[in-house]
Amino acid sequence: MVFAAPGEALTRAEELLGADPSPLHASVAHQVIGIWQRDFGDTRLALAHLRRARDLAARAESAEREADVLATLGVALVHAGRTRAGLEAFERGVARGSGHTRARVLYRRAYVWWVLGRHGEALEDVRRAIPVLRQVDDVIWTARALTLRATVHLAQGAVERADADFTAAEALWDTTGQEHDKADAVESRGLAAFRSGDVPAALRLLDEAAERYAKLGTPTFMLTIRRCEVLMAAGLTTEALAEADAAVAALDGIGGQSTRKAELLLVAARAARLAGEPQTSLARAAVAVRLFAGQRRTWYETHARLVLLEARVATGRGSGRLVADAAAVAERLAAFGAPAAPEASLLAGRIALDLGWTADAERHLAVAARSRHGGPPLARMTGWAAQALRARAAGSARGVLEACRRGLDVLDDHRMTLGASELRARATAQGAELAALAQRASLVSGGPRRLLGWSERWRATVLSAPPTRPPADPVLLTAMTAFRELAARAEEARSDGGRPAPALEREQRRLEREIRSRTLHMRGEAPDDGDRFDVRRLLRRLGDDVRLVELAVLDGRVQVLLCGQGRVRRFEAGLLADAEAEAEHVQAGLRRLAHPGAEARLPLVEAAGARLQHLLLGPAAAHLGSGPVVVVPPGRLHRVPWALLPALRERVLSVSPSASSWLRARDTSPPPGGRQVLVRGPGLATGGAEITELAQRYGAARTPAAGGGYEAPRGVPASAVGAGSAFVAAGPVPGGGPTVLEEDAARVPRVLRELDGAALAHIAAHGTFRADSPLFSSLRMADGPLIVHDFERLDRSPYRIILPCCDTARFASVGADELLGLVTALLPLGTAGVVACTAPVNDAAAVPLMLALHKGLDAGLSLAEALRDARASLPDDAVHQATGWAFTAFGAA
Repeated sequence: MVFAAPGEALTRAEELLGADPSPLHASVAHQVIGIWQRDFGDTRLALAHLRRARDLAARAESAEREADVLATLGVALVHAGRTRAGLEAFERGVARGSGHTRARVLYRRAYVWWVLGRHGEALEDVRRAIPVLRQVDDVIWTARALTLRATVHLAQGAVERADADFTAAEALWDTTGQEHDKADAVESRGLAAFRSGDVPAALRLLDEAAERYAKLGTPTFMLTIRRCEVLMAAGLTTEALAEADAAVAALDGIGGQSTRKAELLLVAARAARLAGEPQTSLARAAVAVRLFAGQRRTWYETHARLVLLEARVATGRGSGRLVADAAAVAERLAAFGAPAAPEASLLAGRIALDLGWTADAERHLAVAARSRHGGPPLARMTGWAAQALRARAAGSARGVLEACRRGLDVLDDHRMTLGASELRARATAQGAELAALAQRASLVSGGPRRLLGWSERWRATVLSAPPTRPPADPVLLTAMTAFRELAARAEEARSDGGRPAPALEREQRRLEREIRSRTLHMRGEAPDDGDRFDVRRLLRRLGDDVRLVELAVLDGRVQVLLCGQGRVRRFEAGLLADAEAEAEHVQAGLRRLAHPGAEARLPLVEAAGARLQHLLLGPAAAHLGSGPVVVVPPGRLHRVPWALLPALRERVLSVSPSASSWLRARDTSPPPGGRQVLVRGPGLATGGAEITELAQRYGAARTPAAGGGYEAPRGVPASAVGAGSAFVAAGPVPGGGPTVLEEDAARVPRVLRELDGAALAHIAAHGTFRADSPLFSSLRMADGPLIVHDFERLDRSPYRIILPCCDTARFASVGADELLGLVTALLPLGTAGVVACTAPVNDAAAVPLMLALHKGLDAGLSLAEALRDARASLPDDAVHQATGWAFTAFGAA
């Protein structure tokens, strides 16, 4: 019962002990309490109850009972870090038991061998146990043994054998009421999905297991370990570190298993290293090594030593001693048959290469490179990284590029199995080293064109294909609706009382986690090669007038690739770190200029713009010609207000995440009908003043509107129908007028319905950027936030979209060179052009800018052309100047 209904089993055992039972029955009760405390509570209490159960079994003179308790005690001792005593208990248990009981003892000893990382002994004991368990038709223990054997197979990389055992075990579990065991089976299937490379399925199954455990009220430390492994593979390293650290604190709080603590520390060390926190990784790995050594868990200790070495290298401690240590770890991992062995060989080779020990490097890298031909995607990428380093050491640029191409192809295939745009973006971090190696090789041997090709190969790759459309999942849709309602209520509470509503905000965060979790479960479409980037095609589309400036970063310095007039030229500019710091100063200046009275800062901001130009464009600024310019910056420069740079200030200027993205935008045709949508959200400082005038300018037929508003007649001022009236239309108005949504009509479902397939959308609404969770960045509608996840449900986002409010063009830079935010969510969904704001602006000054922008669009100009002219039409005071610089045109429409 303790693995079917743990809480009930504990209560029944305590009641039995209160009824003065016989020694035999008391032994059973103490054993149940010991199991509960061992797996879900305090290990010290577990040992006390299990020793009492052993003594009572001896008093009852039951050898079979004593053998069974000794096996349970052996597991608890090993989990408490007392490995020798635990194995001695198993020796006595095997000797005392017989037949069916001995088979159960052997199964539990096999489990302990797995905990200790001694997989050969585990398989031997489980091989002896399964036939006996099957012979006596012990369904529960047979299923447990099959699950364990599958888990050992996974640790050895034998995924197909594991799948067969998991399938057989699951069929047996379906015939039982062992709810905790069933949850463990779901968790194990999640691990199998992960080992086979199916990250979305792994996350889905692990979340399902967590829900099952939660219903039983049992802690889930092993589940946390496995979930953190999957999160790391998905690029969610900071999240994995936080979960592992929280689990360690919770485990310490209940006096839980020492073995689990060591494993959690190992996971935390790996997550910290991948998250760029080498000192944290060093600290966690050092404690894990010490614990594993004390527990005599050599397999795990060796893995922890690998992470410790990687962290030391990340802190800049390359040395001959580290080469020897990494090589020794690689040998031990290979002897264990551990899939991580190539990582250790790659580490040894990389350190040796940095020291100039080419012969040693070649030996270790050759071993690591063998993994490129088989195994999970990330293991093959390790092999291709080793092969690329071998080619670099041999002076073969061609070999470097071929290895990088093959490795990145593997990662592309892996990324396309991920449906969520967040996972696709974060997974690109796995290929950062290969991309950097290829770019360096291109710079040395291939000239500017080749460098441009490789820059494009790894720039904004998430935008190269539309994200998988979220499924029509009723649970997901319900959660999104509830999240929106709660967010609106929390905002209303803050507005009314000026104080947050903790209960509402807690529930809002819970719903956020649920939405994100279900989104991460989405599988991607089948890989689609699409059109490979072609430099010649780009140059043809640019023609003689347009210049495209792509900024690549190699070894911390900006390389400017200037494309146009049939050629690609390279210029070297400043250091990326200096440019980032200057961009932050400019952002601060623009924030100040958004408020009257800061006019004295205008010359300072303009001077900072000149410094930014020197750092970002260098000598290329003198070769831009006189025509339009497209800037393609790296992700870390997404907050630069490019219109502030002197060479770009009076130009037709647009920004694109990649040259490929710009080409796609150029080739995107507007939808038929030219439908326009104007949306005004609540609470705007100006009341979204431009919407009223734009509605009047574009014109609409006057009819009663849902929600108490009116549709203004063509040519009749909005004031004629009453101040604050809502302009609402259910669709395209006869005569070509716009759809105007405001007040209660500006609700998320209605807004999304009207935006889908529109030619032009203008959304005046409060924008909120969420750096902690960029896909929950939002625009405030009447019924709550319109978030990025909502936009991803559109069949086709508007061809052109204008977002006049603050923070709409802010992004989170993740992965290798990816951006997550509102604008980047729109670009793969059919939007060819966006105007959005990279800094806080003065709301009143934005109104004339927006009106002038639409005037240019009415005249047939592109967004970039209209924005250039709109800036020029503004008053020349500091507030209006800063407002114009803060807006950027993205794309090519």
